[in-house]
Amino acid sequence: MASHSPDPVAQLRELSTAAARAADTLGPQILQAAKIVRESIYAGGTIFFCGNGGSAADAQHMSTEYVVRYKKERRALRSIALTTDTSLLTAAGNDFSFDEIFSRQIEALARAGDVLMIHTTSGNSPNCIKAAAAAKKLGVTTICLTARDGGKIKPMVDLCIVVPVDRTDRAQELHLNIQHTICEMIDDEVAAE
Repeated sequence: MASHSPDPVAQLRELSTAAARAADTLGPQILQAAKIVRESIYAGGTIFFCGNGGSAADAQHMSTEYVVRYKKERRALRSIALTTDTSLLTAAGNDFSFDEIFSRQIEALARAGDVLMIHTTSGNSPNCIKAAAAAKKLGVTTICLTARDGGKIKPMVDLCIVVPVDRTDRAQELHLNIQHTICEMIDDEVAAE
């Protein structure tokens, strides 16, 4: 039986088309997200990131860009990926439920003026929804990157950036590009201090 391999050119064109659709519609929201992050950083806030699976990897990736650096030499910025502490994640999952793994950390670590960046392509991940609710109670600004119709989380967050795709992998690729764009805007300002 012959296997069908995807056409690499078609894959790149599909991503390019999705990126063009996102560029046509999401510019103002990306600028708004950058403004929120900037204001939090300059007020001494922390940017928290969370997500599951590939989105967890993106959360860790982006948190690292803020703490270490992205493109420019600059001071370290306060950022924590809520996806990295295996002892905490497994304890919360075991003692409470997997749905509580991010909200428990928000309750312990976050404060008013911080930002929670949520990556969920479906917008329906219970642990992300609970994290958003916990953040709201504390006065933490919530930004969500999602896809499709935004899911259940859309009306719960302060800013929901919904990339116009249905495929999870394409959504994650665009989320990472959007996050890098925001980070670069912050990098430019902080490096110029």
